[in-house]
Amino acid sequence: MPSNQSPRSSLYATRPGALPARFRRARVLIVGCGDVGLRVAQALSGRVRLMALTSSVDRIDALRARGITPLAGNLDSPASLRRLAGLGTRVLHLAPPPGEGWGDPRTQALTRALRLRRLPQALVYASTSGVYGDCQGEVAIETRALHPDTPRARRRIDAEHTIRFFGRAAQVRSSILRIPGIYAPDRAGGTPRPRLLKGTPVLQAADDVYTNHIHADDLARACVAALWRGKPQRVYNVNDDTCLKMGDYFDLAADLYGLPRPPRVARNTARDQLPLSLLSFMSESRRMDNTRLKRELRLQLRYPTVNAGL
Repeated sequence: MPSNQSPRSSLYATRPGALPARFRRARVLIVGCGDVGLRVAQALSGRVRLMALTSSVDRIDALRARGITPLAGNLDSPASLRRLAGLGTRVLHLAPPPGEGWGDPRTQALTRALRLRRLPQALVYASTSGVYGDCQGEVAIETRALHPDTPRARRRIDAEHTIRFFGRAAQVRSSILRIPGIYAPDRAGGTPRPRLLKGTPVLQAADDVYTNHIHADDLARACVAALWRGKPQRVYNVNDDTCLKMGDYFDLAADLYGLPRPPRVARNTARDQLPLSLLSFMSESRRMDNTRLKRELRLQLRYPTVNAGL
């Protein structure tokens, strides 16, 4: 044995059928590597081999610059996903469903591709808290019955069902993260500042709704924790400890930024002043419980409240 070669490395080098070193290292495949995916990659940099699916050739150099191996493919083109089979020992699925329809063929295509060769040890899917629908201000725990109020939320439920079926059938440890509003000062559109500058109104106190939040960095850390610690076929609410109604959240942000607080309007007036996409968020009120996040994933929030995060 050469003097600079350890017994362990010699064993790997000589044992018949031993995997090359690049495959013995944990390999994390990120599907949907946007802002949160890049934060996950940063958190794992140097600890695992990172790969990311991308449908844009314009992103290849940027991914490589961050130490991520780009893999060309498109969730809307199932044949292009065959190359993903067997590559990732752990898979993080952050890609949203299509913008229309009643299901999520993208998640179906991904799980079918993952079945083609050696299965991953873990699959984590980023869903939305919108699957709970309007809880009328009640606390939403992970076992609560789902009542989606929008086609977007129904598509997410379809994706969750696909992930759970894949986990049970393939015996892959699959976890689902239900995520509320993501914010961060260094995230595009990640703070209320633009809406405050526009003077966008919020609901008056009598009509206001509870909202939930998570800092993008804490979300990335939750994704990492779920990849390694998530229980099989388990759902986790990924939110901070903030308990604020939407108007109070914007008032807090305005005070922090030294900007005027937004005007308050009645719900029936808001319908004439706000876009439907914003009104949909103002029609659902819930307070998410994050006990599982802390106890099972053992995540200590760096930004336990929006006051700290903003």
